[in-house]
Amino acid sequence: MELIKVIEAKYIEGFKIKFTFNDGKSKIIDFEDLLWGEVFEPLKDVNKFKEFKLNPFTIEWENGADFAPEFLYDYGKSKKEPFASSQHKQ
Repeated sequence: MELIKVIEAKYIEGFKIKFTFNDGKSKIIDFEDLLWGEVFEPLKDVNKFKEFKLNPFTIEWENGADFAPEFLYDYGKSKKEPFASSQHKQ
């Protein structure tokens, strides 16, 4: 399996970024609830948040903050899983 990479990242609004991955899939992620911890705290300022850059694998900010491309690719999938596991077998 090929490694997942972010090939395009576009700022949308607020704390939302649209990502395109090297397998052709795209998604929008809202980072508002993901910006916690020392390295991400400064990014709660939307003006600093918007200043991300694309490196060969993912996005990063000037202060060294970044998110793994696999995390971005898989983020949100687990929210759908409880529906499948909540069905009771009889």
